[in-house]
Amino acid sequence: MLDTRYQDAAVDLLADLIGNACVNTGDPDSGNEIVSVRSIQEYLGSEGTVVEPHPGRASVIFRLPGSDPGAPRLLLIPHLDVVPADPSSWSHDPFAATIADGFVWGRGAVDMLNVTASMVAVFKALADGAIQRPVGDVILAAVADEEAGGTYGARYLVENRWDLVACEAVLTEVAGPLLSSPDGVSLPVTVAEKGPAWRKVTARGVAGHGSQPYGRNNAVVDLASAFSAIGSSPQPVLITPQWARFVPHLPIDARLASDLLDADTVDGAIREIAESDPTLARWIHACTHLTLSPNVITGGTKSNVVAALAEGDVDIRLLPGQEADDITDHLRKVLGPNRFDALSFEPMLDMAANGTHPSGDMWEAIADAAEVHIGTRRLAPTLTPVTTDARFFRERGIPAFGVGLFDASVTFPEMLEMFHGADERVSVQSVRSTTAFLATVVERFSARVADR
Repeated sequence: MLDTRYQDAAVDLLADLIGNACVNTGDPDSGNEIVSVRSIQEYLGSEGTVVEPHPGRASVIFRLPGSDPGAPRLLLIPHLDVVPADPSSWSHDPFAATIADGFVWGRGAVDMLNVTASMVAVFKALADGAIQRPVGDVILAAVADEEAGGTYGARYLVENRWDLVACEAVLTEVAGPLLSSPDGVSLPVTVAEKGPAWRKVTARGVAGHGSQPYGRNNAVVDLASAFSAIGSSPQPVLITPQWARFVPHLPIDARLASDLLDADTVDGAIREIAESDPTLARWIHACTHLTLSPNVITGGTKSNVVAALAEGDVDIRLLPGQEADDITDHLRKVLGPNRFDALSFEPMLDMAANGTHPSGDMWEAIADAAEVHIGTRRLAPTLTPVTTDARFFRERGIPAFGVGLFDASVTFPEMLEMFHGADERVSVQSVRSTTAFLATVVERFSARVADR
């Protein structure tokens, strides 16, 4: 079992990373992940290789050579950036890393600085010899810009510095609490994610005096009407193989589970679940539907001028098996052909959904670790509606998984609510447990590839 000093160090490092406040607003000059790079360098006692494609937007990569240069290489790739937080809606300052009631509070405590700190501590244990030297190389890449598409982080490394991150297996996010179903306890392991297909929508009108709107083609009115239709219309259902593998692990009865696997009954089941657990229902909806969320709208130039131009952004997420044509078909149906043709739709992000089959050496290594730490090999292969850095590696055919080990202080729905939400927190014990768990995963992966 991993020495407790590395578990303690992970808690301390998590507090440091939260306090560094590497807030990524999407602006190229935000993030400033170089601050957390320095924290990690100091803890590891090594400079590593720093890649900084934009001032302050830095990632750091460390490599521990294995005993066999030809053995599969394992990449640990956590991110350093976090999303903004409004302190007025928090119980504790989101960047003070307050430890209270057994929790570390702060932006990034769940997404994903807890796992970041654990991975760094595991790498330190490997470097110190506290964990047996691996057969293949272990690479730690603590990266920038995950919260805005990886342009200055994982994506940049894959496209420009593949020599630093080339691997045969990946561990990253998303980690989640244990699930209890009628068949027993399961450890969720993220194996797939939806594809972001964001669209910028533009409406055009004719300018005129605001005192005389009759008969005017007002771009703001047209776009607002379209966004209302997009946001309020039923969204297309797709029951994917990834979802079907996960449903048996949900804490619901057999009837509801069956309804969640049928395109004709899934919406009714979601409404039923929402009566007692709206957070879980919202997540289930996202995992079974093409989702469209109009989130930004701007237009017009002056209060007394009819708007000639309005623009807005729609967050669209594709399930595995869905494509851009599915978006077009849905929008044309919802808006009607005339209104659809009057608007323009420009891709902002256009990425396919991706996934890894729940099998292979890493999958079994995670099961080995689960057996050691929680007494079961039962893993719940999880589809997440959010986007992670795993996609850059899955696109190259490399298996990528997200996992950790949380205690029972927070439920699965409560954890979901904290992503990008207020009062984000993780228990101290969960950080310690995740550190010990990931150390076992690394050890078991090395043992499995050595036994081939």
